[in-house]
Amino acid sequence: MSLRLTTVALEGTNLELIDHLPKNPLAYIRGGQGLIGWGETLRIEAHGPDRIERLATQWRAVAATALVEDAVKLPGTGLVAFGSIAFADDSETKSALIVPKIILGLRDGRAWLTTITNSESSQTAAGPEEFWKTPTTYSANSAVHFNQGAQSASGFKQSVIDAVSAIISGSLEKVVLARDLVGTLPEGFDLRTSLKRLSERFPTCWIYSVDGLFGASPELLVRVAHGQVSARVLAGTAGRGTDPEVDKAISAALAASSKNTNEHAFAVDSLVQTLKPFCEHVDADPKPFSLALPNLWHLASDVHGVLKREASVLDLAAALHPTAAVAGTPRLEAQRLLGALEPFDRGRYAGPVGWIGADGDGEWVIALRGAQITGQQVRAFAGCGIVAESEAEAELAETELKFSPIREALS
Repeated sequence: MSLRLTTVALEGTNLELIDHLPKNPLAYIRGGQGLIGWGETLRIEAHGPDRIERLATQWRAVAATALVEDAVKLPGTGLVAFGSIAFADDSETKSALIVPKIILGLRDGRAWLTTITNSESSQTAAGPEEFWKTPTTYSANSAVHFNQGAQSASGFKQSVIDAVSAIISGSLEKVVLARDLVGTLPEGFDLRTSLKRLSERFPTCWIYSVDGLFGASPELLVRVAHGQVSARVLAGTAGRGTDPEVDKAISAALAASSKNTNEHAFAVDSLVQTLKPFCEHVDADPKPFSLALPNLWHLASDVHGVLKREASVLDLAAALHPTAAVAGTPRLEAQRLLGALEPFDRGRYAGPVGWIGADGDGEWVIALRGAQITGQQVRAFAGCGIVAESEAEAELAETELKFSPIREALS
């Protein structure tokens, strides 16, 4: 099966992407720019330890046979797949790339529409006019009430205590532990309402929605564009203060905290060392900066590199995932420990989510501050990095802060 695509510019439009979401949307939006998709023309799935590599290989085959007419030629035009990847090698959740029937994109004030059909169908994707010309009114939702999931609050605190013991014994330096909450969606639930709330509340985060997985991620896993590689590391967290002076003091204390700066250094060094084999050189911020979100401060570092050989964004994602920011350091020891201490399958939580183009360029973030919808159930996750100085009660409080974006979006 081969795909046939046509991308055309939309002139004279003043689009707000978040107001044009279809039902069951595919979406990847930040600061009003990005991509949204309608329907499904092609799905590629994989699972197991080599799931990302297999998706990358299959994607190259799809791209090689696609017939593309692209009058715009910007990142995100032409052939594009949205994707989400399971966190763990042994996860029961499948990883997927999805090519929609229609893609609406916006970048630097330029809008475009891509329609996709396959060789097995002579039908043209229906309804593109309604899809982008008229903003859609989304339904109001009744509030979702969350209950504890497979990992209770007390269970999480015991896992933190056990993790600290393992770290002090010298078996590893850091492990990232998560807990989950579950809720039931109301009848007629409209995901678009929650995505719009997230976009309004967190305009600097990446708003994602792929195959029931949705959220507002603050962390860029990897971006590849014309041979340039970018990533952002977040590790080290503190809650925002309501008073400006208190808030400023919290930010300064976070930057001065040896516990948080050490945790952050582990994550940055891990990412830089992983990128080096792919790049001519890799540069990271000499010291982290304080990144302000509406509810949290994070220590953040930006990383940049130049590819020295051809590699797709999925090739890099396969090498980088899971980062020290979502698994720990050293990687294998951390994965073994969290497998023993977390009584659940993370599914796609903390896995890569994003998009890839025909040329292998694209952008993927880490699926954080989000939840997975399965039928009428919604399951949210939050985690935090555990190091030798970690205290169980403080780490539990940090997970509550990280649950707040999804709680608010579904309230």
